[in-house]
Amino acid sequence: MHDDEVLMGSLLDDTWLTLEQVAAACAVEPQWLLRHINEGLFPDAESVAGVWRISVVGLKRARRMRQMERDFDAVPELAALVADLLEELDRLRRLANGR
Repeated sequence: MHDDEVLMGSLLDDTWLTLEQVAAACAVEPQWLLRHINEGLFPDAESVAGVWRISVVGLKRARRMRQMERDFDAVPELAALVADLLEELDRLRRLANGR
């Protein structure tokens, strides 16, 4: 089991994390995450009273995007597209498994 699976399994789906928490969990600077949010690559991120909130699903997305950018030198838009496809694949697998 990977560290991210342990973290994801221990958090509730409706849990929100701060920009700093997600950045730390992804081993990136908060500015990396903020740039991606400002480019519209995290559709579920929201600012509440000037504080960014990101869902647990957003954490998984951020990790996938960072991995694509790091391992394949992908531009952010391509990394976001791959994350979209992987999220859809996860959704379809849940449907197939009856969850």
